[in-house]
This record gives sequence, C-alpha cells and structure tokens, in this order.
Amino acid sequence: MIELLEKTMLTAVGAMTLSQQKAEELLTELRQKLNVSEEEGKSFLKKVQEAAQKNQEKLEELAQEEVKKACDRMGVVTLEEFDKLKKKVTQLEKKLKDSAA
Repeated sequence: MIELLEKTMLTAVGAMTLSQQKAEELLTELRQKLNVSEEEGKSFLKKVQEAAQKNQEKLEELAQEEVKKACDRMGVVTLEEFDKLKKKVTQLEKKLKDSAA
C-alpha cells in the first residue's frame, strides 16, 4: 500500500515536469511571439527546466517524508527495525535451545 502511494505521488510529480517535446514547442512559441533569439529561448527554457527539476526533487522529498510519517502513525515497522527484531528472536531461540539441552 505504501509503495503504491509513493509511486502515485512520484508519478504525479514527474508529470509536472516539462517533456522534451513540450520544451521544444515552448521554445518555438517564444521565438515566434516574443521575437526571442534561439539562444535566449534556450537559456530561458534551461532555467525553467532546472527550476522544475528542483521542485520535483523537493516534492519527492516531501512525499517520502509524508509516507514515512504515515507509516509511523500506522505502526508499520521499517525493514531495519524488522531485521533487528528477527535477529533478536533468533538469539532468544538459540538461548532457549541451549538452556533446554
């Protein structure tokens, strides 16, 4: 369930970034409507794409934090916590076997 939520959020975030085709369309539109040189248009577009990338990274971090908080609220243990518990159970089982022998 958590993985599905995380994947859904990341997909939504990814959809917000500019695709290469849309970027090229925007560049052509800038050149036609605003009489912007190709270099100016590419520079502007690069800045927009960098800003979109930064926003995507921030949103991914926020999504991961929210998923972690939701897991904590629901009492879901992390893989690390599970491994520690598994190791402890194994140690206790060994002690029981040793003391029974």
